[in-house]
Amino acid sequence: MPTRRVSPEEALALMREQGYAYLDVRSVPEFDQGHPDGAWNVPLLHMGPGGSRPNPEFLDVVARLFPREAPLLIGCRTANRSEQAAALLERAGYSNLVIQAAGFAGSRDDLGRLLPGWEEAGLPTSREARPGRSWADVSGERK
Repeated sequence: MPTRRVSPEEALALMREQGYAYLDVRSVPEFDQGHPDGAWNVPLLHMGPGGSRPNPEFLDVVARLFPREAPLLIGCRTANRSEQAAALLERAGYSNLVIQAAGFAGSRDDLGRLLPGWEEAGLPTSREARPGRSWADVSGERK
């Protein structure tokens, strides 16, 4: 079944009204520059001097944090990584996934029109992760 896509405003409503967890799959530096308030950071890719590389711990960390039936809202910068992450999670047995289609920064629809992202929509953002939700915390890097 195709993963449902929602606007930033619909995503916020899912978080507030239905208990969806926002899984931000952007890199740590992107997350640290601003993210939806309350988001969990589990990067799909790590950024480095040579570009991006896959995060080999992605599925294992998500599995430690959330059961397969957990309601997860997946977001990134423009929705490209969200699509990739959702496909990986679906193959791993996750069944309650929703993609925040405009991402944090916004994206373009099939006709090239700009879709405002979370930040431009003026929704609650933060530069600080809530306790236990940063990549350092969820990956065990911070001990």
